[in-house]
Amino acid sequence: MKNHKLLSLVAVVVIFAPFRVIAADVKVIANGSLKADIISADEVKSVFLEKSNSLRDGTHVEPVLEKDGPVHEAFLHEYLAAGTDDDLQSYYRALVFSGRGSMPKQLGSDAEVVAYVARTKGAIGYVSADTIVEDVKTLTIIRGGNDAQRRLITRVEPEYPDTLKRLNIGGTVRLQLTIAPGGNVEAVEVLGGNPILGESAVAAVKQWVYSSSHSRTIAELSIPFGSHH
Repeated sequence: MKNHKLLSLVAVVVIFAPFRVIAADVKVIANGSLKADIISADEVKSVFLEKSNSLRDGTHVEPVLEKDGPVHEAFLHEYLAAGTDDDLQSYYRALVFSGRGSMPKQLGSDAEVVAYVARTKGAIGYVSADTIVEDVKTLTIIRGGNDAQRRLITRVEPEYPDTLKRLNIGGTVRLQLTIAPGGNVEAVEVLGGNPILGESAVAAVKQWVYSSSHSRTIAELSIPFGSHH
């Protein structure tokens, strides 16, 4: 199956038992200069709290925030555990005062974040999962106690059906995966989205292979289909 730059995904891996994840409503995007396609939730937290200015592979990154709103609140809750936006702003001001960090750039909309990340080397930000993104990469985020080991090794991109593409019919498909200890995907359940796009997403995800683990893993994925370059 051909790889397409037509869609992107956010993956959230939950160990032992599934639950609804707010991260399905948010996707993390990065400038094309980043080498990594998959990073851990711990790395996201470290970068946005300015505990580190690089990823594990040494790539320098610059976090970009949205101003207060539902996407920002969802990101705070799921990735930063930072309380309210006021709490986060106080945290950043303390970093600036102590000389240990700087105030990240804050932008007013998903579109502004996408545009800034696209043109800024090393930039990493977040937008609504339904946002059409161009000229940036959407990162797969791995969560859980073994996020450093349970990596996605083989990924097949879903086909965007030509009929729906011509009609500009897109949207986000949410899936739940059961991943065997050996790494193969045992089962896929569609949790929401267009049923035709869901069939395409299921067919692709069944071919995915993860790194091995001592236990079975449940993963929830949000796969947006839309117009991309």
